[in-house]
Amino acid sequence: MGLQVIFSTALLACIFGDVTKIETTGASWMTASQDNLNVNGVEASYKLAETDLRRMDQYKSIITKVGNAKQMDPAVIAGIISRESRAGAVLVNGWGDNGNGFGLMQVDKRYHTPRGAWNSEEHITQGTEILIDSIKAIQRKFPNWPKEHQFKGGISAYNAGVGNVQTYEGMDIGTTGNDYSNDVVARAQWFKRHGY
Repeated sequence: MGLQVIFSTALLACIFGDVTKIETTGASWMTASQDNLNVNGVEASYKLAETDLRRMDQYKSIITKVGNAKQMDPAVIAGIISRESRAGAVLVNGWGDNGNGFGLMQVDKRYHTPRGAWNSEEHITQGTEILIDSIKAIQRKFPNWPKEHQFKGGISAYNAGVGNVQTYEGMDIGTTGNDYSNDVVARAQWFKRHGY
């Protein structure tokens, strides 16, 4: 089992890139203010992720299963779940974003038909598929970007759409908090170091 996990993780790094190699500025002050933090940036992202860890651990086996099935780093899925729903803490009956976002990964009902229960494997599979589609669209749009840049661009596009990603440096302008991919990447890097 141990070798299989090591192999899977190594394989994941080859497909979309290695999240630990993505440069990130972390959370904006706006995002950090959710938890009344007196810091911003990567340190704030780490604190936000740490706050969500106990809730996230309820879903760890599902996140890992979906990550392996879809060849997506489970730490990135956890980073998105932390950012989107605080591992479910901010949802009301599974819904957020004024009733538009569904589930842990906040699948937007205006653009997708939500599948499964809000905290189910089916839901996390759907959210992960949307992320992968976003990454592949960024790969097509920016074929000369390094793999890690495309990966980060796809994370940004998960929030604000492929059309919002115009440059590598400015990809988060127009995302929620103007920091979406930077915050998610930093949270994912934290989850990666904590068993995801």
